[in-house]
Amino acid sequence: MGLFGKGRERAPKVDFDHLPRHVAIIMDGNGRWANKRGLPRTAGHAAGAETFRRIATYCKEIGLEYLTVYAFSTENWKRSEEEVGAIMGLLKKYLLEAIGQMERDRVKMRFFGDLTPLSQELRDLCRRTEEISTHYEGCQVNICLNYGGRDEILRAARAFAGECAAGRAVPEQLDETAFSGLLFSAGVPDPDLIIRPSGEVRISNFLLWQSAYAEYYFTDVLWPDFDQEELHRALASYQGRSRRFGGVT
Repeated sequence: MGLFGKGRERAPKVDFDHLPRHVAIIMDGNGRWANKRGLPRTAGHAAGAETFRRIATYCKEIGLEYLTVYAFSTENWKRSEEEVGAIMGLLKKYLLEAIGQMERDRVKMRFFGDLTPLSQELRDLCRRTEEISTHYEGCQVNICLNYGGRDEILRAARAFAGECAAGRAVPEQLDETAFSGLLFSAGVPDPDLIIRPSGEVRISNFLLWQSAYAEYYFTDVLWPDFDQEELHRALASYQGRSRRFGGVT
């Protein structure tokens, strides 16, 4: 299988002993899923939230080290107040449930993005989930919230420029490793595989720096319909590729 998923055909076998370390997902298609069913877009987001819960749990079960999901972009504020409010309400619900289950599930959580525009309650919940999970080992789920790849790069550039202006650094000290350490994802390995459901074939400002050598998997399946079999197709597609990182094999 190549770059694109073919939908509901039988999923190929996956070698669970050689999984990618880090899978990232652009959770796209909630609104279209709802429109196809004559439902409000908010219903699509609710269905997508349940899909995220199932996929994150399954990734932990199969031993994936890192899962990063695009939950809310810096551009998503342009959507209607009702839709944004519904998304934030679902996030609150998920975090409250996660806090109650983290000791049992032992899933680490981190947030990538600028959380300052969020309500104080949501910011406190995000901070609380990160604090609880600091001593856990195993699968780490990174939730990109009010996140944009360009915004992330600009923030890192400004941070380094500030260090130089303060005399604590010089431009010659900046290399790829140092720059990566200034990103929201500092300390997290770059994604090996990025999955985009919904039939769209673009990266939409997601992990621009980190995805330099990521493999991509695109599928027409809308995010609320994304399931374990579709994940298996993505993983099998990844395992069938040769990653050369700019070299020659």
